[in-house]
Amino acid sequence: MGSRRAMDKASPSRTQEPAGPASPGAALCAYTRGEIDAAHEALADPDLHEGVHLARKAIRRARAALALGDGLLGPGAGLLDRELRALNRGLSTLRDAHALVEVLDRLLKRERKDDVRQVLTRACEAAVAARSRVGAAAIQTDPGLGARRALLAVFRAALPALDWHRLTSAGLRMGVADSDLRTREAQARARHSGDDEDWHRWRRRARRASQQRRALELIGLPVAAASELFDKRTAEQLGRAQDLALLLDHCRRDSPFSKQDRQALRERAEPALRRARRRIARNLDVACQAD
Repeated sequence: MGSRRAMDKASPSRTQEPAGPASPGAALCAYTRGEIDAAHEALADPDLHEGVHLARKAIRRARAALALGDGLLGPGAGLLDRELRALNRGLSTLRDAHALVEVLDRLLKRERKDDVRQVLTRACEAAVAARSRVGAAAIQTDPGLGARRALLAVFRAALPALDWHRLTSAGLRMGVADSDLRTREAQARARHSGDDEDWHRWRRRARRASQQRRALELIGLPVAAASELFDKRTAEQLGRAQDLALLLDHCRRDSPFSKQDRQALRERAEPALRRARRRIARNLDVACQAD
């Protein structure tokens, strides 16, 4: 990251960039503001869980855009990013409760064995009940999620005060290159360790790099995709693996499932997760050999 900051400060040719918008910083600020607006609107959705899901996605995109200006936007950027992260984490309990129901629904639709379907049906009913409890508690402490929406309004107002004028087209593209490097490192670590958190970190970092490419494309600075890192097929496979990891996580702590169903779910999900990760690694190896 230090090299990117130094290059932005030292290069005398920054004012003669041939491509991209005349003011990439202003364009990225507008994009980030739009994502915070989208999160604000989503939290007013009558469907609490769908609204939270959409809001969290928009907040992640806003944070990905801020990360492109790392070290250049001024000290306020770090504070704003930390507050956005805290807000998103505060919504994670709601999101996890709903995601668990979605995972079980998908597994139930694909399952053909009657005994397994019975387990999944009971688990889904328990997850729906847990989701209702989590949602009711959230609304009781923050009616209409008004406090969260108020925070987002404050964050939106603070955005223009950051040093967006310091961002350059070349610097933003270098920011994506930094994200690609982190993604490669996370990928290698996940494949070596097999640790759930390492796999999740890989997915988060690859997702951020993809979000940053999307942001730059939307402001007129397209960046070539690093297909060997996170193509659509790999994204889908990582998503399915994450479904299984989420299910196993809910079989270990604060589980809404009975002891018997927890055991049955673990016995099915653990080997399925191992197979899914082996498949991802194998496909990546094939893709690398083809390149």
